[in-house]
Amino acid sequence: MFGRKLGIKNRIKLLLIDEANDLQSQVAEYFICDMYGDKYCVYSAGPETKYIDCELISVMYQLGYDIRSKKSKGFDHKEIPKKLDYIIFLEEETYNKFKNTVPWDAPQIVVDFGRKNNFEKATDDTELFKYYQQFIERIKIWTENTFSSTEKLKLIAETKSL
Repeated sequence: MFGRKLGIKNRIKLLLIDEANDLQSQVAEYFICDMYGDKYCVYSAGPETKYIDCELISVMYQLGYDIRSKKSKGFDHKEIPKKLDYIIFLEEETYNKFKNTVPWDAPQIVVDFGRKNNFEKATDDTELFKYYQQFIERIKIWTENTFSSTEKLKLIAETKSL
């Protein structure tokens, strides 16, 4: 009712990180909450904050996924708990730069979705939409495969990568 996450003690707490919390972490947060909100309490943040990619918001909405109320959050955001079960970096470059300086002590996982790979090659809005759509679909499939089993996530964390 007041925006609190209920039942947090019974769910695994995840933090999803991309450099500005403006792209892939927002998409992954949406899908994990939508598909597995009963298993996971999901947060996203980045060492920097910016506006969430407007084109991403538009494409997500056109595909039926509403992230219009999402905001880019930094590591100091008050809603992120001090104790997390997993930290998941969604960019290898961000992982390499910040893995030793994140302010939480939790197992770290890294998967590299890149940042707008090939988006600059789009010659028109239709092609750009297609690039975003493929990017979103890759994250959605990864979410379905990775978070369906909490035991699978535990095994993945032991190897640090997906």
